[in-house]
Amino acid sequence: MTLRLLSYNIRFGGRGREAALAQVIRTVEPDIVLFQEATDPKVIEGLAEATEMPHWGAQRASSTGFISRRTVASHQWHHPRGSKHSFLEVHLERSNIHLFDLHLSSQFSKWSERQRAREIRALLEAIKDHKEGFHVLVGDFNTLAPGELLEVWRMPTWIQALIWISGREIQRETIQVVLDAGYTDGYRHLHPQGGFTFPVWNPHLRLDYLFLPAAFADCLKECQVIQEPEAVRLASDHYPLLALLDVKIEELEKAL
Repeated sequence: MTLRLLSYNIRFGGRGREAALAQVIRTVEPDIVLFQEATDPKVIEGLAEATEMPHWGAQRASSTGFISRRTVASHQWHHPRGSKHSFLEVHLERSNIHLFDLHLSSQFSKWSERQRAREIRALLEAIKDHKEGFHVLVGDFNTLAPGELLEVWRMPTWIQALIWISGREIQRETIQVVLDAGYTDGYRHLHPQGGFTFPVWNPHLRLDYLFLPAAFADCLKECQVIQEPEAVRLASDHYPLLALLDVKIEELEKAL
């Protein structure tokens, strides 16, 4: 089974930018799109119609949502205690594939990084029953991976102030928690550098990630930041992240 998965933070619900968002999605031709900041169900329903994807889900109280041309067996939102946003679980029909769409707390400071680390630990605990099977964690993690350059001078002044007040350095705990739990950073698995998804007018931060269990890392064939068509710079402040997954259903069943 080949799956083209697009992760897309559409900024403040996407209202007023539906045409640009639809153009980006149609150009990429994904099988499924997992959204962050998808707080307006009408926008998600409209994008599903504009891109001819018959399956969709969103709710006003949640940041995460989806549209899909693949039949979805089930989807549900989970809200672990202490998390700012719910995460979305999507189970594709006739497969053991589970996709988890998440949006961690924003802002850059020592305190917000501690909150994100708590959120990711709560999510990993909530999905521990899927640990041995094929699944994907994807979305806007709002943090930097260990060892990646933070060019503070390129940040807005108010973010520079938060960083300075909280100790002049950003902790890198959140991504390390995921790696220590046995996951592979999909983009870094294929690309040693780059992957900047934010902001579209001056991309220098990698905030959007895809992780999968290390045992299934070879299922990831491509992972790329989408910077075309031109509409992508009007559609949101994030570039979307596209992954091509080649999943052998028979192998998954044996693994289980």
